[in-house]
Amino acid sequence: MEKQFEKISENVDDIKSLIHTFNTTLDNIEKRLARLEKMDSIEHRVEVNQIDLSDIKDSLQRIEETQSKEIQHINRRLDSHLVKIAKVEEELIILKTK
Repeated sequence: MEKQFEKISENVDDIKSLIHTFNTTLDNIEKRLARLEKMDSIEHRVEVNQIDLSDIKDSLQRIEETQSKEIQHINRRLDSHLVKIAKVEEELIILKTK
């Protein structure tokens, strides 16, 4: 009978050891999952920020294109006005010399 109690006691100790190992393994798994959740949130933030940055870049490019078209138009108008001013100055010089 005493041997059976010893075997039961050994089995209980084995079960306690297995439970302890199982708990340690669960703790490790929980830590890894927590790190994965952090990584997911970081990756999500990076993806969202990349989308935001690409949207900003696209907007800036559109603004630059619009501004460059407007600037080109303004430059053409200024050039035509400068040509007109130059013609008037030329006519004034011709009139002065006559």
